[in-house]
Amino acid sequence: MTRTLTYAYAVARDADGTLAKALSELHGVSDAPVHLVRAPEGRDVVVAVSPVPERDFQEAALRVHLEDLEWLESVARSHHHVIEALAARTTVLPLRLATVYLDDERVRVMLCSHHEAFDRRLTDLAAQVEWGIKLYVETAASTEIPEEGPSQTGLGPGRAYLSHRRAQRHAREDTYRDAERAAARVETAARSRAVDRVQHRPQQGELARGPGVNVVNDAYLVPLSQTEEFRADVVRAADGIPGVRIEVTGPWPPYSFAAEIEPLKGATS
Repeated sequence: MTRTLTYAYAVARDADGTLAKALSELHGVSDAPVHLVRAPEGRDVVVAVSPVPERDFQEAALRVHLEDLEWLESVARSHHHVIEALAARTTVLPLRLATVYLDDERVRVMLCSHHEAFDRRLTDLAAQVEWGIKLYVETAASTEIPEEGPSQTGLGPGRAYLSHRRAQRHAREDTYRDAERAAARVETAARSRAVDRVQHRPQQGELARGPGVNVVNDAYLVPLSQTEEFRADVVRAADGIPGVRIEVTGPWPPYSFAAEIEPLKGATS
């Protein structure tokens, strides 16, 4: 018999007691069925969990798996799928990817010990969603200066090369100044609709999508009633600024605003 651990996806509100039935056909990591762990007092704050094989999720194995991008992507997709299903029905506090407990009872103990904090945060996040804003400086397009030969510039090869490099540097400086201007305008527009903001580190390498250099990577918490206006205002704020690309994503469950309770006692990682 394969031994299992308990994978925890999110803390959620189950105000009318119907969440379990609504999620009865939902499957998560390792294609396991999702169920809810409740506090014994029958309170309406629950944790969505599912069993996962111990061989893959015990601490040593998990450290190895987290270096496997294909495995990690598969787990992340399942994790997000469950949280999206919850968020479509209720307010959620997403937990960190691969939060694993020894069993459901350890989850119940954690829920009971942090119930009041979870309850307050769920109340704070009710009817609000997360939007992501990324700004990219499109350096390749904005700093490309045509090469000029000595006959065109009247300079020798060495001075012509230095002149060309100076022009490239000035073009880059102009582009980054434009990016700062765009970032300030976007922040002003976003803050007028949002109730909170989290600044993440700009993405680099494989995490950065598309052309350009990511210079802003922010998350905003926005009331559901303001989402369309929020997106329109943010996109409009970056209009007409050359060499800058804006990417607006959402709405998402409030991943950046869950304010994870530390430590989550009983977790194996």
